[in-house]
Amino acid sequence: MKAGDFCRLLLLAAIWGGSFLFMRVAAPAFGAINTAFLRVLFGFIGLVVILAVMRTPRDYQRKFGSSLLLGVINSGLPFLMYCLAARWLPAGYSAILNATTPLMGVVFGGLFFHEIVTFKKALGVLTGLFGITLLTTTGSAESVSQLLAGVIACLVATSCYAVAGFLTRRWITERGGLDPKLVATGSQLGATLFLLPFFLYTSATEAPVHWAQPLVWLCVLAVGLICTAWAYILYFRLIADIGPLRSMTVTFLIPPFGILWGYLMLNETLSRGFFAGGILICVAVWLVLSPGNKRAGMTKMSPPETK
Repeated sequence: MKAGDFCRLLLLAAIWGGSFLFMRVAAPAFGAINTAFLRVLFGFIGLVVILAVMRTPRDYQRKFGSSLLLGVINSGLPFLMYCLAARWLPAGYSAILNATTPLMGVVFGGLFFHEIVTFKKALGVLTGLFGITLLTTTGSAESVSQLLAGVIACLVATSCYAVAGFLTRRWITERGGLDPKLVATGSQLGATLFLLPFFLYTSATEAPVHWAQPLVWLCVLAVGLICTAWAYILYFRLIADIGPLRSMTVTFLIPPFGILWGYLMLNETLSRGFFAGGILICVAVWLVLSPGNKRAGMTKMSPPETK
């Protein structure tokens, strides 16, 4: 891998690690649903601008509906879950749990998509479960119930990412493929349309939100334009240059940046159990993604679009 590719990988990890920090600030102030909706809305707007600047043809080859539905699974639901988790968990916890996406891919691939589950992959899943248990039982969240709810929300999000990866292969790749920028833009539109009714409902029924908070708006704009729209461009460039499997190694690098930003910007403190659990989860992801799995029928699943 070239030095430039590695630098882009580090930059992407730093950006996606920062997304948990931005959501940690925005979600308690604007609400989980509002934050999730604004993220996908600004992400969609940013991608539309990128398509216009790059003059990308808008030919979806009869895959527009699939792109919209993928957006619900791969962006709408996960972003909502992460915004809910941000109300209860330190940013570092969400960043670590985000790395369980490949583990969820093993579980759902074996159960529903006829993927071969090797001993190494199964060991990775078990190791990941031990890591999640450590995170759940030793933490700095306000209460055990909130910690557990936040962990469950993150795992629902990574499950969505895993399922969306298989569905992307089935609905897009196996049907002739499509420009990744178009898939990303269509998926963000789908996520926006999915979250719009929830946004309108909460705006009409819940207590008014204090919108005049410049710092919070900066976080929302950052998570939408930088952590969603711009990150897509970096991610798809990496896929083209070094391949999907190597690009997925960004999940190893996101947690350290999530922890670092939370520590530097929010003064978050983390327990020994957090670090032990995080290390176990990283080992689990390595067991699932290591090259030795190729001969055992490693999938060609497209990696999740965003974190």
